[in-house]
Amino acid sequence: MVKKSIHFVFLKTTKMQDRKYDLEERLVDYTCRMIDVIEALPATRAGNYTSGQLVRSCHSPAFNYGEAQGAESPKDFIHKMGIILKELRECRVALKIIGKKEMIKPVKKLDSVYKETEELIAIIAKSIITAKRNNN
Repeated sequence: MVKKSIHFVFLKTTKMQDRKYDLEERLVDYTCRMIDVIEALPATRAGNYTSGQLVRSCHSPAFNYGEAQGAESPKDFIHKMGIILKELRECRVALKIIGKKEMIKPVKKLDSVYKETEELIAIIAKSIITAKRNNN
């Protein structure tokens, strides 16, 4: 097994006043942080499998948010936001597995990105509820 030397950028904490609230920027930052997690995974069968799955699911929210901004209808917007929500939930499960299997040590290094995942899930879920209510 090859040990990787990675700077854990995804551990960076921000002060509330410094935090960006533009959702597109936040999703892009999230993808970049998740790439750091992926790069830190071990070069094992499980690490490689998880990496492959996670590299797709962590890019999807940012890409699909761009698609949602150009939605052709409220129904299309809700559908695209639903995809974002599904992919964020997949990322959350992957982070749980990585933590339980201690694929990255210490596991506390994942706390910040896990918290961001939870916050993004809450934001997107609320956006979907609001869009559905406004569409009716």
